[in-house]
Amino acid sequence: MTLPDVTSVLPHRPPFLFVDRIVELTETKVVGVRTFHEDEHFFKGHFPDHPVVPGVLLMEGLAQTMGYYALLQKKAPRVFLVGIDRARFRAMVEPGKEVTYEVSIGEERFGTLTGKGKVTVGAQRIAEATLMGYAGDGKML
Repeated sequence: MTLPDVTSVLPHRPPFLFVDRIVELTETKVVGVRTFHEDEHFFKGHFPDHPVVPGVLLMEGLAQTMGYYALLQKKAPRVFLVGIDRARFRAMVEPGKEVTYEVSIGEERFGTLTGKGKVTVGAQRIAEATLMGYAGDGKML
């Protein structure tokens, strides 16, 4: 099965699109990847002598990956990130690295979807968090 391009599903655009492509999509899981190139604008100011991807952008990449799932699988009109719990960062991501975002989808109640996400580079665990998204028109936020 060929998956739709992320820009045909997600409303995000560069420089705030942190998923290059989705490589797996099932009823209970979504996996995306992103390569962080040396010329990314945030590297200029985020530790210029030792540039690393900001952790908040890794969380945003996880959220965008979960958003892709909700927009396609749940046919949500929009998805808004409404919570991040238990976020942990275990290693840094440097320029040139490809990260994998994996989100295991949890329960869905009243338009709210939860997912357990992890970020890896190869076999190395970089970060994890529990995400909560609201799938709806945004009027209840």
